[in-house]
Amino acid sequence: MVDTLHDTDRRGFASDNYAGVHPEVLQALAAANGGHQAAYGADAYTARLREFVVAEFGAAAEVYPVFNGTGANVVALTAALPRWGAVITTATAHVHNDEGGAPERVSGLKLLVVASPDGKLTPELIATQAWGWGDEHRAQPLAVSITQSTELGTLYTPAEVRAIADFAHDRGMAVHMDGARIWNAAAALGVSLGEFTSAAGVDVLTLGGTKNGLLGAEAIVVIDPQRVTGLHYLRKLSMQLASKMRFLSAQLVTLFEDDLGLRSAATANAMATRLRRALDDGVATGDIAHLSFSQPTQANAVFATLPNAAADRIRERVRFYDWDRAAGQVRWMCAWDTTEADVDGFVTAIREELAREG
Repeated sequence: MVDTLHDTDRRGFASDNYAGVHPEVLQALAAANGGHQAAYGADAYTARLREFVVAEFGAAAEVYPVFNGTGANVVALTAALPRWGAVITTATAHVHNDEGGAPERVSGLKLLVVASPDGKLTPELIATQAWGWGDEHRAQPLAVSITQSTELGTLYTPAEVRAIADFAHDRGMAVHMDGARIWNAAAALGVSLGEFTSAAGVDVLTLGGTKNGLLGAEAIVVIDPQRVTGLHYLRKLSMQLASKMRFLSAQLVTLFEDDLGLRSAATANAMATRLRRALDDGVATGDIAHLSFSQPTQANAVFATLPNAAADRIRERVRFYDWDRAAGQVRWMCAWDTTEADVDGFVTAIREELAREG
């Protein structure tokens, strides 16, 4: 038996990836563990997951569990594009900045990036890269990739997604959504997952789970199999096909059952709101100086600016990441297991260290 090697009471604000596995997910894994089940997705848990996906995203939807978000994004985009295709996305997108070049190196995809101050695309921004069809000298813009919630913690409304999808489809482009934090978006917007995906024109979705209490399980959901093909083969050749798939599927099923995904995400969102409100109040009353905010807090992320020296001192007490050190910008993330006491203690640390700035 492995001994516990860390302080189980210690939590930070660096990433929702830091959080452990939700107890209900651990119970689901134990329940799925008995006896033998057919491998490679021919099991009862993957069949149950398909039922949830069809109910949420429509009768044509197909689901492909995978190991991680990078694999999900790369395989989904590969399926949406021919060899000569390119993807339009934001300059802050995870597929551009945080996949280690995997879209380019694994699948040879060209990324056409657009600057966006709030991390969101619009038809007008997409139009700056949506050109050159038929020009053999230019990678062909044939897909748009958006993130929900975005890397800057902002949200697309269903109407905004629909406007992007209509623009893209009118020009022959598929629409991919990176939903690493899709449950946080749904909880914040107060709508179902389907309302801003299948109902809004998204063709293929990365359905996140690891950031919301799972033990490393994500899925690709093909919403429109006419636009996105080949996943049955691409998942295997991209090394994302699990033999014991029941353990991935059982985790994803748990997010749908009893609304665990929404409940967990709502907790993370509420803690981010609590953090932002406490700091906003301190700034408004003059109790907190040297602090401002660079983005609205719409899901489970708070983006703030403060002196680097103060940030470094706070980080010695509570872990978090710089976002743009040159600008003094940091990111504070809340997770499914963040508590009010965690937030209140963090606010105290921020207050005390900023007070030392004079």
